[in-house]
Amino acid sequence: MEEHGIQNIGFVSLGCPKNLVDSEQMLATLIDAGYDIVPKHEDADAIIINTCGFLEASKDESVEVINEAVALKEHGKVQRVVAAGCLVQRHRARMLEWCPGIDAMIGVFDRDHIVDAMQETPKKERQPQWIEANALLAARARNLGDAKGYFEDDSNRLQLTPRHWAYLRISEGCNQNCSFCTIPSIRGKMRSKPVEAIVEEAKKLLTSGVFELNLIGQDTTSFGVDIGYDKGLVGLLNELNDAVTQSGGGWIRLMYAYPTYFTDEMIEAMARLPHVLPYIDIPLQHASDAMLTAMRRNVSAEQQSLLLDRLRSTIPGVGIRTTMITGFPGETQEDHEALLAFIRQHQFEAMGVFQYSKEKGTVAGTMEEDDSLRVPCNIKQAREEELMLTQQKIAFDRAAKAAEESERHDVLIDSYLGETGDSSLHLYECRTKQQAPDVDACTILMSEEIQTIGSVIPCTITDSDGYDMIARPTSELEKVVSLPLR
Repeated sequence: MEEHGIQNIGFVSLGCPKNLVDSEQMLATLIDAGYDIVPKHEDADAIIINTCGFLEASKDESVEVINEAVALKEHGKVQRVVAAGCLVQRHRARMLEWCPGIDAMIGVFDRDHIVDAMQETPKKERQPQWIEANALLAARARNLGDAKGYFEDDSNRLQLTPRHWAYLRISEGCNQNCSFCTIPSIRGKMRSKPVEAIVEEAKKLLTSGVFELNLIGQDTTSFGVDIGYDKGLVGLLNELNDAVTQSGGGWIRLMYAYPTYFTDEMIEAMARLPHVLPYIDIPLQHASDAMLTAMRRNVSAEQQSLLLDRLRSTIPGVGIRTTMITGFPGETQEDHEALLAFIRQHQFEAMGVFQYSKEKGTVAGTMEEDDSLRVPCNIKQAREEELMLTQQKIAFDRAAKAAEESERHDVLIDSYLGETGDSSLHLYECRTKQQAPDVDACTILMSEEIQTIGSVIPCTITDSDGYDMIARPTSELEKVVSLPLR
């Protein structure tokens, strides 16, 4: 199909919050260059898919979405399909085999070339690619020499999250060597963003109306180590807390912490700083020493248990979220039972479970090829169900207890859901300090008054519905009815 100039762009963002920030940055770059973003792909001149390639299922989803866009190109006005992100970075040699209709590809270190990908392509170069192999080569290509740390600029973003909360990337890549993980081969080594850049980005977000900053990276615990920032995560939390104080208030939520080297100083800073929430997302992956060793997690089950105990004893009311892997090569029933016991012992506020997925190029992927180590799919499924049912009971009981004890929480109002059947109450989806956006349960607020999205109000838990809590504004429950004197 002959190109007549690209103006309207459709965009699909797949995968994790780090990928979402990449998408936000690319969208802002496109808008600054004069392009329009359209919600319907049928109205687009070009479609960009920012892919995920972390797991085999992620790859399949990305390939499917790309090929759907290619089909629109073959039958409609879409002129160009661009694939970007992790799948491109990981499988650049296979992309045109899986998706032969791609017009351009952009890797994770080259998203500043997104406007170039919209330009007309010379016939001699039908599939241009901007895919540097690593951050060091990308820095050199931009005349930055051997740049240390995260040199890209995230400050110019088209925010895709609700106005009142945003992700704030503090680092990229990972220096851990987990045997199941593809992240280092895709995103590279750990690269911390300069503290000054993070604080300025935070101030910009706060000024725009953001109340909640969700700190993300592949390993937020190790922040600053690679750039020689001795104050590390504690120093960053102090700086961000000051910035939020100056802005008039807000929430800072720590995500993607790594259990190894999570220090007492970090725990104490979380407890001490008023704007840092009593919440931590800390993927543990397992609780059997045999499995933790095979996964190359560099931590023991006892060390993890002691860390959780210190978090609970030091940070009042802390909410702990984690993820676990079941069916890892060599996992025995004894390992599974140890994980179940660990979950029952530590009573996580939230937990996700993933069945192990074989990923080529990883140590665990090679282990999975050994028949004696491979866990059958039906056993993986059964173990996942048992783990999740165990966590479900913990979560359901916790929500019910909160209602029984009429717990009081400040809740952040995320969205309006409508009215009750008799139109007497307005319904809102909200979150407490112990509930992160998108991944955790929520709190349903029932209010006589119309509330403002993005505001925080004191509430009392009155009921529960499975994982979710139901609340009323405390002020409405405390209304005093004056009776006339006779």
